[in-house]
Amino acid sequence: MQLIKINSEQCNLSYSCIRVCPVKAIKTENNKSKIIPSKCIGCGHCVTVCLQKAVTYRKETETVEKLLQSDDQVSALCDPAIAAEFTDISDYRKFVAMLRKLGFDYVHEVAFGVDLIARENKKLHNDNKGKYYISSKCPATVHYIEKYYPNLVENLTPLVTPYQAMGMVVKKKYGPALKTVYITACTAAKNDPLVDKENKRIIDAVITFQELREMFHHHQITEYAVQYSDFDEPTGRKGGLFPIAHGLLQAEEINQDLLNADILITDGRTGFLKSIEEFNGGTLNQHLDNFYCHGCFMGPGMTPGGKKFKRRTEIIQYVKKRLSNFDTKRWEKAIQRYSTLNFQREFIPKDKRLPLPDEKKIEEALILLGKYDHKEQLNCGACGYPTCREFAIATIQGLANPEMCYAYSTNKMQSYLKKLTLTNEKLKKTKQALKESEKTARNESQAAKEATEILKLMLHKLRSGVVLADNRLRIIEANTKFVEMMGDETKIINENVPGLRKADLRKIVPFYKLFENVLENNTHIESHEVILDKKVYNLSVFPIKPGQVVGGIIRDMKIPEVRKEEIIKKAREVIKENLKTVQKIAFLLGESAAKTEKTLNSIIEVQKLGEKKNGSR
Repeated sequence: MQLIKINSEQCNLSYSCIRVCPVKAIKTENNKSKIIPSKCIGCGHCVTVCLQKAVTYRKETETVEKLLQSDDQVSALCDPAIAAEFTDISDYRKFVAMLRKLGFDYVHEVAFGVDLIARENKKLHNDNKGKYYISSKCPATVHYIEKYYPNLVENLTPLVTPYQAMGMVVKKKYGPALKTVYITACTAAKNDPLVDKENKRIIDAVITFQELREMFHHHQITEYAVQYSDFDEPTGRKGGLFPIAHGLLQAEEINQDLLNADILITDGRTGFLKSIEEFNGGTLNQHLDNFYCHGCFMGPGMTPGGKKFKRRTEIIQYVKKRLSNFDTKRWEKAIQRYSTLNFQREFIPKDKRLPLPDEKKIEEALILLGKYDHKEQLNCGACGYPTCREFAIATIQGLANPEMCYAYSTNKMQSYLKKLTLTNEKLKKTKQALKESEKTARNESQAAKEATEILKLMLHKLRSGVVLADNRLRIIEANTKFVEMMGDETKIINENVPGLRKADLRKIVPFYKLFENVLENNTHIESHEVILDKKVYNLSVFPIKPGQVVGGIIRDMKIPEVRKEEIIKKAREVIKENLKTVQKIAFLLGESAAKTEKTLNSIIEVQKLGEKKNGSR
């Protein structure tokens, strides 16, 4: 299960986590940061520097709760850094009692495990046969060496950590079925191997001091509700100084006089990284004893905001107090008893280094970033990488993107602002043109609306019946004359729905199939006689919008007509003087101007025919 995670919703891309990550196990992708679990060493410093609390480590409180509620016996293994963390509790014995109230059957201090490992460490230093060792006491150190200096794995002291040693001690004392929970300030310990050489589980869960505080709060456990209770034996001696940089050597009782010292002691990210680099380069003929943090008491599992030297003093005062009435003989017997345990450990290289790109690609990446020469390579570190060159390599490896570079982003932003200014000018002109266009459109819309009303009025003044229908034969528009021709039922419908809009044409006229035929075949029916209620009508059906809109004109053949010359004159005046109006009618009602002209000519012809018939009579 992944140890460190980033909540992309809370991340503000400040790159502070990338700056502190010693192995660049964090990459940005689609403007979001994410952890690369296989590269992470679990140091947890990304958690401590993130002000947005977007970076978090894996919590194991649920696992511990289940262990405490089970039928198994459970032992708490407390890192000596408790003296620096729980200063708000008046006496360490109250702290022990609070753990017991939480449900732990046994409470042990890891200081005794430190004492055991210190003795084993001293043997290696005294009988090194020219070989120099790197202390394996710090899980982050071990992970770093295994993944990024695999050639130095053989230089790690082949020993379990003090808390693993303590786990082995309590399992020997109470039996292998005992469950153990390590309580610490270290997040890297959560990913440390928790089994011994025989693949037997040593540690069942790891929680930080912050997680323990959450459990106390959840169960409402305070020092005021418990009595004094001391740690279970065996207890440690100088192993309680382990959280401080020189602590393990103090437990070994090795004199580190500067003139005779053969062990280099470092703590903190910068010293740690530099010492490993120089050790690998062969420039150090010394053993290394280092912490990735500035001592365990400054680990990411501590409550944020603590002061380094105050915490250091708290640990020293705590150990002094414990040693004031210490039973040395009892301690020596315990040391002899548990020294027979096998504290040996093997380390396996897990090389996670990415291949370096060739110089040509690096140069191309630098040019892309605008770093054309060394003067432009500011090495400001704002991107999270110490040099522009390392940042360029990271972009090639897919760990970073150019936008992380402050200078690159600034130049890009300035270029963008110039383009934005030009765009704004164009937009300003476009808005002005749009306003003019909108004004014109409003005027045209109003004119069209007025024209529509006029045309509809004209339509209803026609002496012939006119109807328009869609492809489902739903009426779009029908004039007054059409309504009158179709009878009383149609008039009733028209009173409720003016113009018979959306009425079904098939239920109003019996000759609707003629309309269907025109729609389907896109043909014209110039003149077709139909009989309706003993009246003879002349029907013209024509497509207005092929396959979608059809129109029909119905004329009553038996109505007395005016004189032939007057009809012809009026029709021609309509054609000549109102062609534009007819075109608008055709546009709004779906009929072309040409069709309108043909229809009107048809009316003239009908009138001529009528005159002839009347004359013959």
